[in-house]
Amino acid sequence: MKRVFLILALSVLCMSAADAQLRIGGRKIDTGKAVKAVGDMATAVTLSDDDIARLCRESVEWLDAHNPVDTGEYDARLKRLTEGITDAEGLPLNFKVYYVTDINAFACGDGSIRVFSSLMDIMTDDELMAIIGHEIGHIVHHDSKDAIKRAYMASAARNAAGAVGGTVGKLTESQLGDLAQAFMGAQFSQKQEYAADDYGFEFCVAHGFSPYGMADGLNRLVELSNGDKAPKLQQMFSSHPDSEKRAQRMKQKAEAYEAGNR
Repeated sequence: MKRVFLILALSVLCMSAADAQLRIGGRKIDTGKAVKAVGDMATAVTLSDDDIARLCRESVEWLDAHNPVDTGEYDARLKRLTEGITDAEGLPLNFKVYYVTDINAFACGDGSIRVFSSLMDIMTDDELMAIIGHEIGHIVHHDSKDAIKRAYMASAARNAAGAVGGTVGKLTESQLGDLAQAFMGAQFSQKQEYAADDYGFEFCVAHGFSPYGMADGLNRLVELSNGDKAPKLQQMFSSHPDSEKRAQRMKQKAEAYEAGNR
């Protein structure tokens, strides 16, 4: 049975699941820390590129440790689809599937792409690869690194860890939980989303997938948002807004591509 994605930000799930997310390893996590930190007037921390890289890496390691990573058919499908896709403009990529009920995918600035099994359930290969390409676009455009930086400054980790000599201190388990919560709740601007959509489109074309993959994938999410799976989509829609408009834009781009290649 699939588990609910274990990240504190997903309060949009049913109450029983939300309650479960408050405990990690039998220990209750204080989710109020991140909210308190937003209004805190502590001295701002200057994050170096090395700090951001480490925060990305540690956040993904925390998420991998607290969510079921699939090693079965979902993993085999993802490996088949991404075979030969090893880097994005020189940054090594790594792919994993979380066997969870939520419908989502995300990328972190260290090159980690995480796809949720329930997203794979509802999408064709073309649609799934468009979404993956979109997430890689966020990495290439440094959106994911910007998101982790904002997450750190908005989380309780900033106050608890601090910085000495420009270096962020090592985060504790609960601080990593706070950081992951803030990171997963980060939103991208319309400009960032459109740029990532464009990257996803070009990614599909370059790797032999349908130019309509991006439009079809976004349309599928829009359709599902009106059905019984809507609660599982809310987190994805909160961080990826205006899917209907973006789908139409991608359809027009696919049609222009096909017209130009007849």
